[in-house]
Amino acid sequence: MKKKWLLPIFASFTLFTGIGIHDAKAATITDITNTAKEYIGVPYKYGGSDMRTGVDCSAYTQFVFSKVGISLPRTSQTQYQEGTSISKDNLKTGDLVFFNTSGSGVSHVGIYIGDSKFISATTSAGVKIDKINDPYYWGSRYIGAKRVADFTENDFGEVKDAEIDFSIYASRGEVALRLADVLQLDTSEINTSFPDIKPSSNYAGAVEALKKMGIFTGDEHGKFNPSSPITRGQLSKVLVEAFHLQQQGTADEFTDVPPTHWANPYVVILASTKVTVGKGDNIFGVNDNVTLEQLATFIQRLSQ
Repeated sequence: MKKKWLLPIFASFTLFTGIGIHDAKAATITDITNTAKEYIGVPYKYGGSDMRTGVDCSAYTQFVFSKVGISLPRTSQTQYQEGTSISKDNLKTGDLVFFNTSGSGVSHVGIYIGDSKFISATTSAGVKIDKINDPYYWGSRYIGAKRVADFTENDFGEVKDAEIDFSIYASRGEVALRLADVLQLDTSEINTSFPDIKPSSNYAGAVEALKKMGIFTGDEHGKFNPSSPITRGQLSKVLVEAFHLQQQGTADEFTDVPPTHWANPYVVILASTKVTVGKGDNIFGVNDNVTLEQLATFIQRLSQ
C-alpha cells in the first residue's frame, strides 16, 4: 500500500552571508534556474514575502537564493549593494538584474536566466519571465547587474551513452519510469515540451507526468537529458519532492554534505526518514552517480 506522505516543509540550513561573491560551487546553474521557475505565477503583493499569498520582487529573489544556500538582504536597494557589478554583455545565469521602475533609482530586481531573459515578481502578472531588452518597458529601465554568486555548470548536462554503463547506473529516463510506476501516475500524455523527448520515446509519458508535478523541469536549454546519469544528491531532491517527504526528528550528518551544500536539506530529510543511511564512514556520496540497485532500494523503502 502506498504511503500517504505529509506536505513538505523547508528544512533549515546555514546560509552564506557577506557582500562579496559567494562561492556557490555546490549550487549549479540548473539549481538556480529551476528554483526560480518553480514559482512562476505566484501573485505579486507589495511588502509580501509568502510564496503562497504573494511576494514583492526583492522577497522573491531573497527566497530563491535562500533555497540554494545563499542569503540576500530584503530590499532591492540593499541587494544592489551586494556582489560585483557586471556589464550587460557579460551577464551569466544567476546574476541579479536591477531596474528603475519608480523614477527614483533602484526599485525592481530579478534573476537573469540566460538568452537575454530574466525572471521576477512583477506588479502586473506576479512571477514571470521577461526580456531584459524589452523595448516597451524593461529595456529603458535597466540600471545594472550584480553577481552575488558563481554558479557552476550544470551537473544535469547531457552525457553520451557510451560514457556510462547503464546496466549498472540509472539514467534520468529510468528514474522517471520507476517513479511514474510507483506513484501510479497517468502516463497517457506523451507530448512534452522537452525538445529531446519525442512522443515515440519510452520515457515520454512518465517524463510528462512528472513534469506536471514539478519534479523535473529540464536544464537551462529546456532539455530533459534522458540518457544522462543522475547523482545521489540530485536524486535526493527528486525523491523528497516526488513523495512529499518531511524531516522526521534528527538525522545523521554526512561530511560531504555540509549545511551549506544545496542538497543538504534533501539529504537530511532522506536520512531522517531512514530512506538512506549513506555509504559508510559518514559519507553520503552526494556527487556519485546512482546505481540501479541503489535506485531500487530507495524506491522500495519509500513504498513500504
